[in-house]
Amino acid sequence: MFTGLIEEVGKVLRLEDAPGGARRLTIGARQVTRELKKGDSVAVSGVCLTAVDIAPASFAADLAAETIARTSFTRLRPDALVNLELPAKVGSRLGGHIVQGHVDGTARLVTLERVPKAHDYWLTVEIPAGLAKYVVWKGSITIEGISLTVARIDGARVGVAIIPHTFSATNLQSLRPGDALNIEVDVIAKYTEKMLRGEPASGVTLERLVSEGF
Repeated sequence: MFTGLIEEVGKVLRLEDAPGGARRLTIGARQVTRELKKGDSVAVSGVCLTAVDIAPASFAADLAAETIARTSFTRLRPDALVNLELPAKVGSRLGGHIVQGHVDGTARLVTLERVPKAHDYWLTVEIPAGLAKYVVWKGSITIEGISLTVARIDGARVGVAIIPHTFSATNLQSLRPGDALNIEVDVIAKYTEKMLRGEPASGVTLERLVSEGF
């Protein structure tokens, strides 16, 4: 489990073909590699991957064809920037929100512009129709692995405010209109929908969610 608080921005070093449509992704990074061990999970722009071939300044991860097809990794090239986060530690503060690293789909970057006479930025994305029902005003959404708060909804377009720290400490600064962005909607919304339909949700009940503070 992750929180959506980015720890480091890494750089794609290599993206190599592997048998069966898979690819091996090698990322340059110096901070997260201090704790990574072979087989550990790491969120790469919101996608939970398994780290292999770890070096002091890089690590690699294998991408299945399914992962490539369903994420923004289709646009990755050498020197592209990616957001990195290690899993949350048990007992640590949950500073963002519950992020699984299971991307629900990709959105299209519409605009990322600085707010006039301010230091903040305004990010607008267009999300797939099937995900719109899980997005609510002031609710949580994960974009490229970043925990963000929905500030505006206009049909399929979702707007969020970006503070200067988030802009400078993530890969948002490298993105351009039209780019595909990884989206993970709030998992609590999906569980709630399932329970309201009367389907079992692996032991999760509405009463339990309330008692846990959700």
